[in-house]
Amino acid sequence: MVRLLTMNTLKKSKMKNTPVNKIISTMEELKAFYSDHQTLNINFRIGELKKFKSAILEYEDKITEALRADLHKSAEEAYLTEISIVIQEIDHHIGKLKKWAIPKKVRTPFHLLPSSGRIIYEPLGVALIIAPWNFPFHLLMNPLVGAISSGCCAFLKPSPHAPATAMVMEEMVRKTFNPGHVGIAQGGREVNKSLLAQHFDFIFFTGSPLVGQVVMKAAAENLTPVVLELGGKSPCIVEKDADIDIAAKRIAWGKTINAGQTCISPDYLFVHHSVKDDLVSRIGNQINAMYGPDIKLSHYYPRIIHEKAVNRIQKLMQHGKIIFGGDIDIENRYIAPTIIDEVRPDYPIMQEEIFGPVLPVMTFSDIDEVISYVNANEKPLAFYYFGKAAGTENIIQKTTSGGGCINDTILHVANHYLPFGGTGSSGMGRYHGKQSFLAFSNTRSILKTPTYIDNPYKYPPFKNFSKLRKFV
Repeated sequence: MVRLLTMNTLKKSKMKNTPVNKIISTMEELKAFYSDHQTLNINFRIGELKKFKSAILEYEDKITEALRADLHKSAEEAYLTEISIVIQEIDHHIGKLKKWAIPKKVRTPFHLLPSSGRIIYEPLGVALIIAPWNFPFHLLMNPLVGAISSGCCAFLKPSPHAPATAMVMEEMVRKTFNPGHVGIAQGGREVNKSLLAQHFDFIFFTGSPLVGQVVMKAAAENLTPVVLELGGKSPCIVEKDADIDIAAKRIAWGKTINAGQTCISPDYLFVHHSVKDDLVSRIGNQINAMYGPDIKLSHYYPRIIHEKAVNRIQKLMQHGKIIFGGDIDIENRYIAPTIIDEVRPDYPIMQEEIFGPVLPVMTFSDIDEVISYVNANEKPLAFYYFGKAAGTENIIQKTTSGGGCINDTILHVANHYLPFGGTGSSGMGRYHGKQSFLAFSNTRSILKTPTYIDNPYKYPPFKNFSKLRKFV
């Protein structure tokens, strides 16, 4: 059994950075393994995915304990939001991969006959996957499914801010995969800098828009393609005709998962003035129903990742009127679920992603006010709307976001048939399900032309060009 370290122990003994020479040697191993073409074999990929799933099931208890140590997640939340999502993704790829990988025949225009066209899917090569700390297992391992499925080799970089989970994942990876197929490095910014200095064929990054800019700049040096899964201020809009009971329950749930440290968390609430008081009161009631009257003692309520994050969120809570929650314990990294009323757009809490269990509330009288506000700001990663069907299409057509839900929150991320990703400052590129396979693949177009006939019209001096124009 692995001895999992508590957060207090980990604070005293910081995780060691992987040395630069080790990063370089691992990179060489990955490139050599990829050059042997083993990963081109579909059965090899499926076999690796099956090994991957078996490893997760073997390490499930250790992963759960590590998530508890890092973020105070309950076993139930750890399974639902991290472990089960990766297992389902693996199962989906195992079942669909052979179909996805089949070359696709395409139609050929008349003037190119008798040529034929097809699309083949080949791996991009050696991929770098950098994960954040908020869902440290899910957001490192889910992209890895796509890397393996597509035939790539992968270099993994967990977040140092979730050290217990990072250490368990490293052991699991080293035990499960050939080091030339999947490598892993640990550490902070200096390790990220060393990794980004390498020439990867693809980079998959999940994190903040600020660090996303750093990643994109580094990728540009080698013209490396990227997927950036970032974040932003995802609005939650409640119309006057919404089912207030359901809205309150689903908003309370979506906002308190992982103590609000979720890139698709409802970042702020925009509610019709006529139902605001009722909705806010019911959200508070639903929070108490889920976590009990003394939320700090709840086994199910997570903690903020570190004291620095607590201090940042606390500063955002200084404007507006706190009408629910507000309790903070810096030493224990605890912030109670908090609702803040009388919020103005120019307050600091409306200027940056909260990434915590704090819900600022603004009201509207006409839905066009909401549409104008959302469109005047950066494009969000998620978008949540509660209301009758009549208003749904209007607001969806007149706004944009990476994804979202109607009359719910968060759950679009759990459907691997829905591509997940951002737009604008909330990210670029998509993954989950088939989109993960495609994200790590080069979609290669091949035109095959026989030699038994040759079109004379395409060559200079272009005789009978007038005839060719009729078909081109």
